[in-house]
Amino acid sequence: MSRPARPTQRSPWAGPLGLYRPGTTVLHRARPGAKLGGLATLGALVVVLRGPGSAAALLVAVLGAAAIGRLPLWSTVRSTLPVLLTATLLGGYQWWARGWQVGAEVAVDLVTLVLAATVVTATTPADRMLDALGTAARPLRHVGLPPETVALAVGIMLRAIPALLETFTETRDAARARGLDRSPRALLVPAAVRTVARARATGDALAARGLAD
Repeated sequence: MSRPARPTQRSPWAGPLGLYRPGTTVLHRARPGAKLGGLATLGALVVVLRGPGSAAALLVAVLGAAAIGRLPLWSTVRSTLPVLLTATLLGGYQWWARGWQVGAEVAVDLVTLVLAATVVTATTPADRMLDALGTAARPLRHVGLPPETVALAVGIMLRAIPALLETFTETRDAARARGLDRSPRALLVPAAVRTVARARATGDALAARGLAD
């Protein structure tokens, strides 16, 4: 007698950011400020260094960091798949317009930066990340911008990315259940309405708590 197939529970796609995975690696124990500083340094190197060779070297370094942080291969590839597609299209256009060296450099640099940000968010709890951002934003207090507001805005942005994707996935599944998965109207209109409703609910919750007045 054959055993019934077990239903597979597929985790929702949550994008390249906001995917903290608990662990005990060196990167998990590192201070969030140091990791954010390393990310900023990497961004500067991507701008300063030229050529596909330098871009490839930076990508190898980031891949090494991902291995040290023990990021799961499939989940990481899946979360960065839209970025990989965008990098391929953008690099292809630059290849056609400005040559293969520029095309390869642009595509690899984009993947490198997104993967580096993924390593930081995957190895840093959100609360520690927000504390580090609040500390880094303290000088903004002198120009009238509370650092807590900056940290709150970044936190809402990071939370909004997977929330929006979850809304889109639920809307797509509902349209598919009604046999309307090929109808852009059945997909886009409910997704837009639910996104606006979520944004208004978030704004009302912030206003009720007296935040960001």
